[in-house]
Amino acid sequence: MAIVLRFVDGDGIVRERFLQLVHVKDTTSKTLKEDISTVLSNHELSIANLRGQGYDGASNMRGEWNGLQALFMKDCPYAYYVHCQAHQLQLALIAATREVFEVHDFFKDLIFIVNVVSSSSKRHDELQDSQIAELEHLIEIEEIETGTGLNQIGTLQRPGDTRWSSHYKSICSVLRMYNTTRSVLEKIAIDRRATYSQRGDANSALKKLLTFDFVFILHMMQGLMGYTYALCRALQYKSQDILNAMDLVVVTKSSIQEFRDSGWEGLLQKVLLFCNKHDTLTLVPDMNATYSDIIRSRRNKDIVSVEHHYRVDVFIATIDQQLHELNSRFSEQTTELLILSMALNPSSGYKHFNVKKICHLAEKYYPKDFSEHEKYHLKYELELFFRDVPNHVEMKNLSTITQLCRSLSESEKSFSYPLVDRLIRLILTLSISTATTDGAFSVMKIFKTSLRNKMEDDFLSDYLILYIEKEIAKKFTIDSIIDDFDSMKRRRVQLN
Repeated sequence: MAIVLRFVDGDGIVRERFLQLVHVKDTTSKTLKEDISTVLSNHELSIANLRGQGYDGASNMRGEWNGLQALFMKDCPYAYYVHCQAHQLQLALIAATREVFEVHDFFKDLIFIVNVVSSSSKRHDELQDSQIAELEHLIEIEEIETGTGLNQIGTLQRPGDTRWSSHYKSICSVLRMYNTTRSVLEKIAIDRRATYSQRGDANSALKKLLTFDFVFILHMMQGLMGYTYALCRALQYKSQDILNAMDLVVVTKSSIQEFRDSGWEGLLQKVLLFCNKHDTLTLVPDMNATYSDIIRSRRNKDIVSVEHHYRVDVFIATIDQQLHELNSRFSEQTTELLILSMALNPSSGYKHFNVKKICHLAEKYYPKDFSEHEKYHLKYELELFFRDVPNHVEMKNLSTITQLCRSLSESEKSFSYPLVDRLIRLILTLSISTATTDGAFSVMKIFKTSLRNKMEDDFLSDYLILYIEKEIAKKFTIDSIIDDFDSMKRRRVQLN
């Protein structure tokens, strides 16, 4: 378990520091809490001062009732949980969409098609040759533009459950190379030099590629994952401001909701044009016909049209699963907390600044961090702050709350407005980005070799700290390291 500490230093800069790597033998929420508490106490950090917590998607950590976040909030009710681990969000959204049977089958078919086409270097070469031939034809008939960086030759991307962007990239690659993929599969299916197994797999993959179900869900998932991909990619930045992150969440939810409410006609038209362009229009079903499958045939009362099946059972059901997962990741309490925090946003000349909302934020979410006298005085300090700060050139054109915190420290305005500065620092402790945490796990895969599997956990943790926190390691000079080793007790050497 990698433990990363997020805080605001004396200069008003948000820091994320890799604290320690803990070997966990029991993954129950109670044991995890005890291990984290022990690490914090060893560094003389009190649980009472905890103001934010964030974990990956595991149920034993993010569980609202018995999870790790709930156990910490019993001891410290102001340690608000904001779901982080941004790269896991995309994987969780994909897992949610696979709750729809048709989407689950689609991803199985997608993986199968990509594996058949990309299973050898020979087929990879055939795929690229087919792309070159198609691009030359499109350029000849002037259907595509030419220029530097355009019309690059690519390959199919394999979707992987541990790589958060691979599913979206895989879908885009199949759409971009649909004709060439089809051409390669056709060649393999009739190639007498190939084995029966290879020809059979190619024939099966080709049939799946040409089905209306596959083409429809391919376009639907591209449109749907386009919104969530942008959100997850933005959350990867270590310097991501919490207010901008909340804006992204709100915009993503509203965009997906709009796609659900008014995107059906556009999606269907796009799919039909694609089928017509790639000569698969004969496979398009009659939307007014009665839809039936193995399950529905046993339920005579459940009779729907083909259009109803694709619009309600697939399109709407998939989007609802995405919205449900997003809402569970960003709860009502978290959403309200972040929305109230937007009142401190200095962008656009402090137009979002709202004294009433900021006071409500302090009273409701941070009552123990302000005394009754300070809560009363906060209103007047905020009004003075709003009249004073925008008049200073260095603080007039700020865009994020992170920049505001740093500017208050540099201009020493934090001494004039200590309550505002304290509230800003509390907001910035909430974890939205987890670039440091991701980096810790990535580095661990590099360092934890078969040889180093035999070394002590503390030594591995210290090793990782030096590698991850390079800024700290640079402060150590060669002479100081030599002196430390020289001051150690000499080991006894046994001579044979």
